[in-house]
Amino acid sequence: MNNLREQLIQIIRERSFQYSPEPKFKLSSGAVSNFYFNLKKTTQSPDGMYIVGKIIYEKIRELGLHPAAIGGLTLGADPIAYAVAMQSYTAKEHINAMVIRKEPKQHGLKLPVEGDVMAGDHVIIIDDVVTTGNSTIKAINAASDYGLIIDAVIVLLDRCEQNGRQNIEALGYPVYSILTVNDFIPARN
Repeated sequence: MNNLREQLIQIIRERSFQYSPEPKFKLSSGAVSNFYFNLKKTTQSPDGMYIVGKIIYEKIRELGLHPAAIGGLTLGADPIAYAVAMQSYTAKEHINAMVIRKEPKQHGLKLPVEGDVMAGDHVIIIDDVVTTGNSTIKAINAASDYGLIIDAVIVLLDRCEQNGRQNIEALGYPVYSILTVNDFIPARN
């Protein structure tokens, strides 16, 4: 597993991580930062998707969780959920992928959550990057309103700033990070 983790860090360094000595990257929170992660360049690549799916699936097994589905707010969570679903199929222990819309559709069934899930199902909320936790919290609220039971939140990368993890934990959910910014900038102050 450590080998896969190191491979993931290397892929993210090469494709998804940018650093500047001066803050220049505007974040969705409005803050400006010295570093930026565009994890879609990793999670949407074949090797990145395989590694992310395997690592997160193994984390779910390590935690002893048995969710019906995994997903989060579209778009960052989607490839991660698909990768975990594929890994679970390979392991013959199925976990469905689900997508949580930013806004429910205004036509058809007007569902806020898409996938083979229904009220009462146990799920894991996933997010690619957490800074403030706002998008993860939006996904949690939508899933909860839909009647899903959230067992845990797994974050691919915690930026360790603006209290994202703490904001999510304040809602009463355990949060597990696969990587943190410290895996990329060890000497942060």
